[in-house]
Amino acid sequence: MNRARLLVALAAATGVAALLVAERKRPLRQQTLPDVPRNLRNAALGAGCAVIVAAVEEPLTRAIARGNLAKERGLAQRLPRPLRLLGGIAAMDYGFYWWHVATHRVPFLWRFHRVHHVDPDMDASTAVRFHPLDMLVSLPWRLVQVRLAGVSPKTLRWWRRFFNASILFHHANLRLPEGWDQRLRTVLTTPEMHGLHHSRVPEQQDSNFTSGLSLWDRLHGTFRADPPPGTFIIGVDDPQALADVAIDHALAAPFARRTADFNRPALD
Repeated sequence: MNRARLLVALAAATGVAALLVAERKRPLRQQTLPDVPRNLRNAALGAGCAVIVAAVEEPLTRAIARGNLAKERGLAQRLPRPLRLLGGIAAMDYGFYWWHVATHRVPFLWRFHRVHHVDPDMDASTAVRFHPLDMLVSLPWRLVQVRLAGVSPKTLRWWRRFFNASILFHHANLRLPEGWDQRLRTVLTTPEMHGLHHSRVPEQQDSNFTSGLSLWDRLHGTFRADPPPGTFIIGVDDPQALADVAIDHALAAPFARRTADFNRPALD
């Protein structure tokens, strides 16, 4: 690892540690379950996802990104050079917005994404709570996303950093200083903004899909700023949700016959 990447890794580790401390010092919501068992469950699911991403997704997306750069293909490669990095990150972020919408509106995809939403509390550990096979289910779209966005290997690395930092931040159970959540959400996804997306109320859950730039929700009419934290319940409104929090149930849930009863219908 070269010096620059080592510094980035150290900065990332410091940022994550600071976030974990901050969300316990200034909680946005009152938690309903003990922290340690929840965090360990979520971390274990996240570790399974990380293995699949590192072994399968990253090598394939890097290969496509190298081809984008060599053949000057895709959206970012058509932009002026000074804009390619930011333009490529924005294009990847926009593509992920549509994938997230699809995971809520396509019943097969919701079976896997539901594992993320059944967590009855929400903090930074929720950001990594996904079914490991969700990483394989999303792979075809990720490959298309990288190809159409036209990102280079460098831009792909910076998008991953932005994406990972963003999801940890906006899942955090963190009450920002007065007025700062409202200010930041004009550009970025914030803890209050994304917290509403984890509401048990379907109409509230079907809002604030973006994982980075809040522009996409505003552009497509899915942005929602109310109700305030503490007035809604985190989780999924189905009778099996709490049972599916446990790792063994979470891993089996997408394949269980009962899951068909909880498929999300496509919205008009």
